[in-house]
Amino acid sequence: MVSDAVSLLWMDRLLRLSGAAGDRGEIPVAAALLDEAGRCVGWGSNHRHRRADPLGHAELLALRRAAAARGDWRFNGCTLLVTLEPCPMCAGALIQARVGTVIYAAADPKRGALGGSLDLSSHPSAHHHMAVRGGVRGELAGQQLEEWFRQKRLARQAMAAATAAGDA
Repeated sequence: MVSDAVSLLWMDRLLRLSGAAGDRGEIPVAAALLDEAGRCVGWGSNHRHRRADPLGHAELLALRRAAAARGDWRFNGCTLLVTLEPCPMCAGALIQARVGTVIYAAADPKRGALGGSLDLSSHPSAHHHMAVRGGVRGELAGQQLEEWFRQKRLARQAMAAATAAGDA
């Protein structure tokens, strides 16, 4: 597992990357996969909306890039850092990829699958168990997500009001 200082450094970078994803209209989530020496071997930010890709989650993009760079799909000694607790699909992919450690910022009590609403990392069916740590820059990531969703709601309300005014 990477040191606390490296975790904080990378999470700060990921928060900037997730902010850029939010500016593009994507849910602001970003991830990076670090090798045993703490070097980034794969990264990604959400691209579901832009690419109309249901698999366009930051974690999956980071895994794809890392697999292409390393020529392997196994990441036992690697650490994935991500700004939001992974969903069940991503948590399953992290288990399949045998990621050694996952560090996330904001917890997701509704859809999080590494302790939020369920914990696939310790589920009896999991053939691989990984270390999981949450809350690294969690408050900042949570604020970023809340603000992004608040802006989306305000934009929808403004559009609905404009439509209603046009119908009057």
